[in-house]
Amino acid sequence: MQRGQIAIALPKGRLFPEAIKLFEAAGIHGLEGLTESRRLLCEDSTGAYRFLILRPADIPTYVEYGATDMGVVGKDILLEQERDVYEPLDLKFGACRLVVAQPKNLQSRGRPVGVSAVRVATKYPQIAERYFTEQGVQVEIIRLSGSVELAPSLGLCERIVDLVDTGRTLRENELEEVEEIAIATARLIVNRAALKTKYQQVRGLIDRLMTVVRGGGHDATPPR
Repeated sequence: MQRGQIAIALPKGRLFPEAIKLFEAAGIHGLEGLTESRRLLCEDSTGAYRFLILRPADIPTYVEYGATDMGVVGKDILLEQERDVYEPLDLKFGACRLVVAQPKNLQSRGRPVGVSAVRVATKYPQIAERYFTEQGVQVEIIRLSGSVELAPSLGLCERIVDLVDTGRTLRENELEEVEEIAIATARLIVNRAALKTKYQQVRGLIDRLMTVVRGGGHDATPPR
């Protein structure tokens, strides 16, 4: 990486297209190499920025340890991992909700008041454990990496904690939402050391992205 260059991690998957649009709207060009091919790394047209495409769950680690200076990642991952990174900006796209859901025919509904213990399947074990502990409920966490919605119908658990968009997948699997834990949008995160050692470059980019997010205009002009 060139001296003074800013390394930025972008997430594979659903947040990627909007992340690209955001940086292009902030006046950064030359990212076609990422959108039109399977490349996982490219520089912008000026060489000031280096972009890497990573698994979303890995981005907070890369940023915390300084392998990249900045990154875009969902708030759900930040809540789950609790990494030591600076989070200056809610990017306002990719909104989903972290919810508790259960089978529609389950007798106990709503918050787990009066329930002493519950078995929960989830891709978010830390979030789920914190939530139920705060409710005063003893929880057994079953960690799954996918198809969480199937777990209750197979007798694996009574409830799930999962990320939902429209709620269609819940409905198709005879589940209903009983509690919202958090709303998760894409966030900009920054390595704390980079904020000091590359302050002018990092702060300048944060300000340009903030202008775009707040509707201050597209194609923000980079500082000269």
